[in-house]
Amino acid sequence: MEAKEGLRTVVGLMSGTSMDGIDAALLRTDGRDRVEALDFLTIPYDDGFRARLRGCLGQTGLGRSDRDGPVAEVERDLTDAHADAVHRLLDKAGVAAAEVELIGFHGHTIHHDPDRRITRQIGDGARLAAATGIAVVDDFRSADVCAGGQGAPLVPLFHRALAHGLPRPLAVLNIGGVANVSWIGPEAAKGEAEVVACDTGPGNALIDDWVLRHGLGRFDAGGALAAAGRVDAAALATLMAHPYFGRPAPKSLDRDAFDPAPVAALSPQDGAATLTAFTAESVARVVSHLPSPPVRWLVCGGGRHNATLMAMLADRLGVPVEPADLVGWDGDALEAQAFGYLAVRSRLGLPLSLPATTGVPAPMRGGLFHPVA
Repeated sequence: MEAKEGLRTVVGLMSGTSMDGIDAALLRTDGRDRVEALDFLTIPYDDGFRARLRGCLGQTGLGRSDRDGPVAEVERDLTDAHADAVHRLLDKAGVAAAEVELIGFHGHTIHHDPDRRITRQIGDGARLAAATGIAVVDDFRSADVCAGGQGAPLVPLFHRALAHGLPRPLAVLNIGGVANVSWIGPEAAKGEAEVVACDTGPGNALIDDWVLRHGLGRFDAGGALAAAGRVDAAALATLMAHPYFGRPAPKSLDRDAFDPAPVAALSPQDGAATLTAFTAESVARVVSHLPSPPVRWLVCGGGRHNATLMAMLADRLGVPVEPADLVGWDGDALEAQAFGYLAVRSRLGLPLSLPATTGVPAPMRGGLFHPVA
């Protein structure tokens, strides 16, 4: 593959907070304002591994040096699955491992409580480097959280790099297990933030868990189940009474921060409709915490495939709400691409987060480097 001046060929890997599988992206980037997407694939988890991974959620007691126990076994299998994803991606793209400089490996978040300065992503970067023959950067969030930041979201600087030439203020909304927004404003005056970010609230996680609990699959395909139901206004009001929604940005969430008890007695259809409305309403609520209302929302992640959710968002936000694909981005690949981009920033010693994106006291570097032994 012909190298381009200043650009590095990298792989970004994302598992994140969803239970779907691994997103793997191949890209070239300078870690600043140039990004070229090359290839992408998604590898779903099988049901058995998904159940094992779900059993790790909330576990905080395993230190990085401790490689025993059931969480460590899942971590090893998760890492090996990511190595397989790298090999399959490179085979698909016709690219040799020797042509790839770096892997950005997010791992899977099993617990996130930044107020207690805890964030935990499982995944063994050294093992991944050995299995692929490519150097790895992982552990992107810890430095930010240890410094008093929220550790999330980390994608806003990548969104800013992509957004050149688009009308601003622009909102980029990622709907994965948790939903997060990057507000990208006009070029900032001195002392003003050009990028503001936060987790808005639930994304797909509560909806997915609801559908799974009722034996109706792993997710609400296209939002069809929610479309067949009615929103329970009382249950929605109870959900929206959570104190998180009154907090200003930046702020972040754990996947399981919200108790779905208010919808427990509803039918599968009405529960899905109410939880979908909960995601949409929480996004709308964040607008008052942004410097100015966005003129457009570009949506990435799995949630953009949910037509019912997209319609609810458009109704509540009152401005264009569109899939990010309409501006030439791959809405499924963006988060994986972002961690390839952040891996390059890490190696260049550039910040991964800012006070206005995570609440960290100063622009914060991060990431842990694992060379090939």
